[in-house]
Formats: sequence, C-alpha cells, structure tokens
Amino acid sequence: MSESQQENKTKNKVNIENAGPCKKKVLVEIPEQSIKETADQQYETLRKEAVVPGFRKGRAPRRLLEKRFGKENLKKIKLTLLADASDSAIKDNELDILREPDIDYENIELPDKGPLKFDFEVEVKPEFQLPELKEIPIEKPKLEVTKNQIEREIEQTQKWSGIWTPKEDGKIEVDDQIIADATLKIEDIDKEEKFDNTEIYIRKNGYVGPIPVENLDKILKGAKAGDLKQTTVEVPKTFFKEEYRGKKVGISIKINDVKYLKPALLDENFLKRFGVENEKQLRQKVEESLNDRLQQQARNQMRDQIYKYMLDNTNFDLPMDIVADQANSILQRQYANLLRQGLPQEQVNENMEKLHASSEEQAKQQMKTFFIIDKVAEKLDINVTDEEINGQIAQAAMQRGQRPEKLREQMAQNGSLGQFKLQVREDKCIAKLLDSAKITKVKPKKKTAKKKTKKKTEPKPSEKTKKTKKKTTKKKKKFNKITKKKNKKETQK
Repeated sequence: MSESQQENKTKNKVNIENAGPCKKKVLVEIPEQSIKETADQQYETLRKEAVVPGFRKGRAPRRLLEKRFGKENLKKIKLTLLADASDSAIKDNELDILREPDIDYENIELPDKGPLKFDFEVEVKPEFQLPELKEIPIEKPKLEVTKNQIEREIEQTQKWSGIWTPKEDGKIEVDDQIIADATLKIEDIDKEEKFDNTEIYIRKNGYVGPIPVENLDKILKGAKAGDLKQTTVEVPKTFFKEEYRGKKVGISIKINDVKYLKPALLDENFLKRFGVENEKQLRQKVEESLNDRLQQQARNQMRDQIYKYMLDNTNFDLPMDIVADQANSILQRQYANLLRQGLPQEQVNENMEKLHASSEEQAKQQMKTFFIIDKVAEKLDINVTDEEINGQIAQAAMQRGQRPEKLREQMAQNGSLGQFKLQVREDKCIAKLLDSAKITKVKPKKKTAKKKTKKKTEPKPSEKTKKTKKKTTKKKKKFNKITKKKNKKETQK
C-alpha cells in the first residue's frame, strides 16, 4: 500500500489496557470505511489476476468476482485488516513487545456492516526506572595466592586429568560415575523414554538423561552393580525443555557398572603435558594461573555487587510464563559465558547441571537482570560490533584449542551465538558502570576478624602470674625426671 493510500484511510480506534505484569490488552476498532477501502483494493488486485471465462483479464465485473471468489477473498480481506491493524497498534503506541501477538484469526468475523472490533494480548518489556548509574559503591577485595591453594590446584588438576576406573568393592559414593540403563515415565505420556548404558554422575543435584534429580547422591549412595533404584521427581516449571515443565517423572535406574575417578600421577608425562620440566616449575606456573584467576575473582565479586545494587534498587514483576519461556535463553547465555572462560567440556557440563537445577526464584532474578542490563545498554548507548564478537570468539577458541570459525559454526548450530552477543554487550555495560563506580579496596574479612578477637580476649599477664608460671614449670620438670627414673627401674626388674 502506498503512503498516499495509507493517509487517505480512516484511522483505527485503539485502546491499551493493563492485563497483568508485563502484559497489555490491545482493543482495536477498524472503521467501516477502512474495511470498504481494503475490500475494494483486494478486488481490484483480483480483477487484474483472475481468469474468468468469457472475459478478458482485468475486465470481469466485481459482482461475478464476488460470486466466484467471495469466500476466499473475504478471508484475505479479514487477514489483511487484522495484520495491518495489529501492527499499527503496536508501532503507534510504541509497545516494546517480547514476542508476536497471539491473535485468534479464525474466530474473528468480518461484519456485513459497521466497524470490525477485536482485541489481543501482548507481552511487553517491564516498565521501571533505573537507579543512579554513576558512583555505585563497590568494594574491591585484595586477594593473594597461598601455598595451600597451589597444592589444592595441583591435586584438582591431577583429578581432572584422571581416568574413570571400575571400583573393586563396587559401592557407589559421591562423585562416582555409574553406567546404567535408565527409564523415564513422564506424567500424561504413555510411552516410556529409555537411556541404555548412559553415564550418570553422583552429585547432590545430578541428571538422569535430561531430567534434573535433587539429592541424587542420597538415592544412589551405597548401591552397587546389579541394583535397581527408583524415584519420582517434579520437574521445575522453568525447565529449559518445554515437554517436561512442571510434570512428575518416575525414574528407574538399573546400575550396570560403578567407576571412580583415579587421579593422574605426578610423573614425567604429567609434567610434559603442562610444558614444565620439574615440580618447581609446575608450582610457578600454577601460581601464575591462580593469580590471574584471583584477579578475575575480584572482578567477578565487583560485578556481583553491581548486579546486587541494580536488583536492590529496581522493582518490577514478571509473569511465570515469561520466566519459563526465557529459561532456555538464559541457559544459553550461561553456556556462552562458560565457553568464553575456556573451561574443559566436563567442567562446562557440571556447571550447566547446577544451572539447570536452579529454582524459580533464581530464574526470575536472572530475567530481571537481563531486562535491567538491556535498559542500561539503551541508556548508555552501548552496542556490539561484528569485529568485537569475532575477537571474543577467537579468544574463546584459542583457550579451548579450536579454530575460531569451527567454534562460531558450533555456536550458530546450537543457538548460543545470539546469546554470546548479548553476553558481550552485558560485559561492556558492567565495565562502563565500574569505570564510574566508587571503588574501595578491602582486605579479606576472615583474616582480620580472627586477629582482632585474639587481642581482645587475651589480657596481658601480671608479674605475679609470670613468677607463678615459672615455679609451676620447674615443679613439672622435677616431677617428670623422678617419674622417668622410677619407670626405668621397674622395666629393668
């Protein structure tokens, strides 16, 4: 439709009502004149294209066209009117919708005369005010690497480099791995899902197939190969897979094999793997790595303080259906973030298991954070270029030992590329907020607290007390000598 034709059209009447948190009800009235104009235009287009026996193309009378194509054409007119009217209502009223409106086209009738009235609901971004973004109070922790941390890190690395080995006694303990035949009976679904010889890791919040199971360690601890264990779980309403949301699932686990993770030996092969010649060089390398990690930890703690400040000073509600629908997107963002950190795949999977098992309240908090950061990016005019995305992907690929184009292709296929872009934009927002934040350097609280309490609780001994102590120790020494002599005599006899 040309601009002049749109201007000539009579304007629709539109009313917007609140329909709950993040929801608007849009009531539209299309005037009879607009219906007539759209019908005329539709029949004019049909006249040019329709082939009617006895008439040249473009010459058939409208009465004949109505008789021959009326039902089909009326449907096209109705769909055109509804689509144009709903689009205009959203754009003209600047509704920032989260997804396309769900309009019941089939049950809306085109009137013989008078206006066409219809309504629909849309989910919109929450409306709220951002707090002050400058000089946010932030504490920066001063963290240092200790010898114990270095030793623990080497032990952990040995563990991650280890091999899953069958257990001699075969009894399941926490952090073991089992090979099992699992069967899932999902509520309201007749057909069972089967997973033969599937790997299950024994953790507090573990997974059996795609289903999260709380207290999996308690359910399986002490069992052995050949045992059958059963339980029933209720899947969270925010679960990323729609077919399982809010349903009860009966789980049956037949244990085939039990394995434990046997740590790698600290030998020549282990040292070669890390490009060092001896244990001293390994410890130096681990110390450097831990220093980098502590710096990142300090940045993460400051980042968390930014999130907390924004959440504490921003208030709005979210409906559960939006939280559930967006849960998968949140998980993809977290997956993209873990990839960027260069973690091994097993650690990525372990972190994802914990995220899958998060509560509805955590999902709400993540969604709120998403909307807040989105508004911050808009206010601070923060965008992400393709060059920045490619640079971040190249960095992640290097850490994982992959080619950048291969990693990008994987992310495009699993749907995490879009979320990766959002994560990069979020990082830029946090960096901008930290640039203008009021940062105070602080020492770790635990160490300082212990020192203070010792000084307060231990009073200085008086001179009299010191003399008494000396006398007591002399008496003790004399007593010990006499006792030793007696014992010697008795043993000689």
